[in-house]
Amino acid sequence: MLIDTHCHLDDAAFQDDLDAVIARAQSQGVAWILDPSTTVATSERALSLAHQYDCVYAAVGLHPEDCADAEPEDFARIAELAADPKVLAIGEIGLDYHWDDNPPKAHQKDVFARQLEMAGELNLPVIIHDRDAHGDAVDLVKSKSFSRDAGGVFHCYSGSVETAKILLDLGFYLGFDGPITFKNNKKSPEVVAYAPLDRLLIETDSPYMAPVPHRGKRNEPAFVSDIAAKMAEIKNLPLEKILETTQANAEALFKRKDGDA
Repeated sequence: MLIDTHCHLDDAAFQDDLDAVIARAQSQGVAWILDPSTTVATSERALSLAHQYDCVYAAVGLHPEDCADAEPEDFARIAELAADPKVLAIGEIGLDYHWDDNPPKAHQKDVFARQLEMAGELNLPVIIHDRDAHGDAVDLVKSKSFSRDAGGVFHCYSGSVETAKILLDLGFYLGFDGPITFKNNKKSPEVVAYAPLDRLLIETDSPYMAPVPHRGKRNEPAFVSDIAAKMAEIKNLPLEKILETTQANAEALFKRKDGDA
């Protein structure tokens, strides 16, 4: 079975046809979908969808691009939402230095650190967004007291093999999506080839970054099958082995608490 471990079903891009999107995913063999959040409002929306659809689960958190106005009550609300059994992780959290100091790097690091510590207190895994901030992101996950047992994933991993080695040694999973299918992307396939299969996750990051052959279209969880196929090609392994292992990896990291098998 396929598992899309990162898909923003709460995005407005899906508001008109979400039932059809989920039906297409299920027809492609997608067993369940994890919807990470970026704000308190999207955390609430993701959790609402998780209760509406049996195959959907939520992660709650404040994204670095959306954390400029974070207040103490926002962290409290995230922690409150995280108590729900359909919340599987704290995320999407992390650092994003792509835009010029917006929000300021020091503020991003503070928000990220607080959520790492929250995840540790709640014994939940973390879903980490790291864009153009590899050094600071690695330093923070090394230094902050989040739960090593609960673990986490660097989603849409875009760093080098050298950084991947550090993260793998720390026990992290690496998530890969559409960019591994892009012709001009050499770095991510190198990491996929290097990393042990039992530390890899497949994801779409829908509605963004649709994989080949869907580039230019709205991405959706049904396309996670294309990520799995490309990973099988890179690893020179049967597709069935990729499906079996990435499913086991997702189940091991995101421990579902509502009795689903």
